[in-house]
Amino acid sequence: MLKEKVRSLLDKALEEHPTLFLIDFTVGGDNTVRVVLDGDDGVNLQDCMKISRAIEHNLDREEEDFSLEVTSAGATSPLILPRQYKKNIGRKLKVRTKEEECEGTLTQTTENSITLEWKAREPKPVGKGKVTVQKKQEIAFSDIQEAKVVLKF
Repeated sequence: MLKEKVRSLLDKALEEHPTLFLIDFTVGGDNTVRVVLDGDDGVNLQDCMKISRAIEHNLDREEEDFSLEVTSAGATSPLILPRQYKKNIGRKLKVRTKEEECEGTLTQTTENSITLEWKAREPKPVGKGKVTVQKKQEIAFSDIQEAKVVLKF
């Protein structure tokens, strides 16, 4: 019962904040409610507080005891939803598929795929030495096993 009630409150709160979207929602056996959010413009502390209050202020702890944790998807968390890729256009991604692992700049997303671009050094077609070439690869969402943003420090 708690899970359905929380999910209903969560859906209503997310409707009021259309730039936010749900990444993960779980209710543990000990009534630990965990909500992980992401947003088209990122997620800040105020966003987490708004969603948390929208849920917590509409539940009665006398009826059922619970703990609530509302967090944002971490910087090193894998990208899960196609909507997450859109906000990361222009950033470097490391993508693992069944066949390979590649790293490049996310330049485009469509309904079904992403496009990565990177530079590579390859042997010259004639003669000795190497030449830098621009590579481009389209990867279907269905082929992606894991994709993470590469952080630069």
